[in-house]
Amino acid sequence: MKKGIKRWGVITGIVALLLVLAVFKLLDQRGVLGDHYESADGLIQEIALRSSGEKLKPEENRPYEGDLLLVNGDHPVRAEGTQPDVTELYGHPELTGRASLMDSGIRLSRRVALKFVVMLDAAAEDGVSHFLISSGYRDKLEQSRLYKEKGADYALPAGYSEHHLGLALDIGSTEGQMGEADEGKWLERNAARYGFVLRYPADKTDVTGISFEPWHFRYVGLPHSVLMQKNELVLEEYLDLLQQKKAISTTIGGSKYEVCYYGPDDLSELRVPKNRDYALSGDNRGGLILTVYP
Repeated sequence: MKKGIKRWGVITGIVALLLVLAVFKLLDQRGVLGDHYESADGLIQEIALRSSGEKLKPEENRPYEGDLLLVNGDHPVRAEGTQPDVTELYGHPELTGRASLMDSGIRLSRRVALKFVVMLDAAAEDGVSHFLISSGYRDKLEQSRLYKEKGADYALPAGYSEHHLGLALDIGSTEGQMGEADEGKWLERNAARYGFVLRYPADKTDVTGISFEPWHFRYVGLPHSVLMQKNELVLEEYLDLLQQKKAISTTIGGSKYEVCYYGPDDLSELRVPKNRDYALSGDNRGGLILTVYP
C-alpha cells in the first residue's frame, strides 16, 4: 500500500510539472512571456545561491529585503531593507573605478559599487569617462538634514528615500549637466545592460511622484533592468506588471531568465528551483519576486 501511495505521489508530481511547462510554453507562444532583447557584450551574470529545490519557508522580513524594493512616498524603507554591505568608497579605487567622488563620505553597497565599475569600464570603451559620484547611501539622519536644508522640492522625508537602501546613487559628469553630458546620455541608453535603471525619467513623473532626475540611478539587477527599459516601465509599473502576470521570461544575449511573483497570500506556495541559480527579493509591499538565472 505504501509503495502505491509513493508511486502515485511521483506520478502526480510529474503531471504537475508537465502542466506548468505546458502553461509556460502556451504563454510564450502568445507573447505574454517571450520578450527577447539582444544586448551588447559585458552583461553581468548575477551570482546567487543554489538550493535543494525544497519548499521555501520565507522569514517574516523577506518581503522587505532585496534589490527590487519599492521605496517612495507610500512605501517607506524598513531597517532590514538596507544592504548589509554598505561601505565607504573613498580609498577604494576598486569600488569607484574611473569615477571621481564629490566628497570622501560617500557610501554604497559594495556589491553594487563593483557592478557600477564594470559599467564604467564599458562606457570608457565608448570614449565616455568623466563620471562623478555625488551621493550614495544615506541614513535617516542624513536624509532628514537634507530635507530640512533643501525642502520637499529637492528631497524626500527621512525613511522615504531610495538612498536608504544602498542601491541608489546620484551620478554626475565633470563635463556638464547630466541631462546634456555624454555621461548622462550613455547611461540612459546602456545602464540597463548592467542592472541599473534611470529611476525618475522625465515622462513618468505622474507615476513616481518625482520630477526628472537624470542623475539618479538605481540598481535592480538583471533581467529586471532590461525588462523595464524594453517596456518603458519605472519600478512602480514593473512591480504592478509582475503582480498581474505572475510569471515573465526574457532572453538576454541568448540566455533565458524567468521571473515569478508571489503575493502575500501566495508565499506558502513558493518553491525554489533545484540546481539553478536564483535570487529572491521582496517588493516592500508584502510580495516576493523569484528570479531564476540561466
